[in-house]
Amino acid sequence: MKTLYFRIVIQTILIMVLASVIAFLISNVYYHKVQKPFNGEKISKVASDIVSLYEENPGQDIDAYLNHIAGLHYQIYLFNEQGEGTLYGEPFRETVLDSGTISGVLNGKTYQGIASYNNGLFITGFFDDVLINSIGVPINVDGEKHALFVRPNIELQFGEIRFFLAVLLILTLLLSFLFVIINTRFIVKPITKLTEATKRIADGDYGSELNVSRSDEIGDLAQHFSKMTHSIQRLDEMRQEFVSNVSHEIQSPLASIQGFSQTLQSEELTREQRNQYLSIIEKESRRMSLLSKQLLQLASLDKEEDPLQRSSFDLAQQIRQVMFMLEWNWREKEMLIEMDVPSTVVFADERLMSQVWTNLITNSIKYSETGSSIYIRLTKLDHFTEVMISDTGLGISEEDLPYILDRFYKVDKVRNRSETGSGLGLSITKKTIDLHGGTIEVQSELGKGTTFYIRLPLM
Repeated sequence: MKTLYFRIVIQTILIMVLASVIAFLISNVYYHKVQKPFNGEKISKVASDIVSLYEENPGQDIDAYLNHIAGLHYQIYLFNEQGEGTLYGEPFRETVLDSGTISGVLNGKTYQGIASYNNGLFITGFFDDVLINSIGVPINVDGEKHALFVRPNIELQFGEIRFFLAVLLILTLLLSFLFVIINTRFIVKPITKLTEATKRIADGDYGSELNVSRSDEIGDLAQHFSKMTHSIQRLDEMRQEFVSNVSHEIQSPLASIQGFSQTLQSEELTREQRNQYLSIIEKESRRMSLLSKQLLQLASLDKEEDPLQRSSFDLAQQIRQVMFMLEWNWREKEMLIEMDVPSTVVFADERLMSQVWTNLITNSIKYSETGSSIYIRLTKLDHFTEVMISDTGLGISEEDLPYILDRFYKVDKVRNRSETGSGLGLSITKKTIDLHGGTIEVQSELGKGTTFYIRLPLM
């Protein structure tokens, strides 16, 4: 199996090679389209200057003159009218030249060999020291027509530079490959750590710490991975606690039902005792039924893609109905209820939203002292409706506040209450609000009360 390290190294090297090839091809196109004609014009001007300088000083020895020019790093070939040629300077690699080209120059035409020379798509064509890759101009020597072919001796002018550039290119490629290998290892190392940590987490070890102190995307990934690990660990702990709590919740009523059922078989019980035991059995059965319903409902909300059955209804009227249904509960505690709920029509699942208000208001009543108060406010804003439910009850500690909406979280242990619950009520509430595209926010202070803000889209 090819590792990520191997893949990155190979892909980076291939990209470098591909980029070099593409750059070389683009450079060649630029050379043939722009640079080669420009080079031809420069050499043409040099050749014209050589002819002009000679013709302005007649009588000088042509051989000495051209040898002097060749000493300035030029290759020169001179043809007379009979087609005989004389070389000045370093020899050409090839001296093959079409006779028609020589005749044309003898007759006064300029031969643009550098611009027309074609050795394929290679910029190195400028360095080819062949006679056809030169500039030909006419020149009069002692009254006779001659053809003068000139090109710069690139080997003498740029030989060392070409060697230097070749060494530079090779060293650049080798060092680039080496740095790619080293840098890739630096990049892949934290990913390797993440992989090892993932394996440990899969085995149930959540204590792995990633010592990755980087401020780039990999550093962010490591930080989010650590947060995810803590979340998974907390979720696993809550699930274990949930299983324990549910087992206790089920075992307790089952034990009561079993014990009182056996007791009811006794013929010595009075009618009053039988009714009392039957009432306890009924109460415990309801507790088990409520727990199973909550589990089934949460599973249903998670499983179905869109479990909502939306319809338009008056949210204010629904909240009033919930308060009326719970009237006995809050009157028993002599609580003060304040409501500011103007009529507001929403498009939502009426049954589930009724359960949301029932859960939240029941908690406010249940976890408030006698004589406390509950304030409910409904506000219609631009694009959503906000419902605030505030109580002056026991409140929630700051360390547990971020988790109370998580499923399986048992908040009873925080508040030291005698009542027990499944830890699913607020989870179902949050899931319902999420499915409606809304938000739920909690603010609380231990000993002073809790406030819930629920925002629902208008339509």
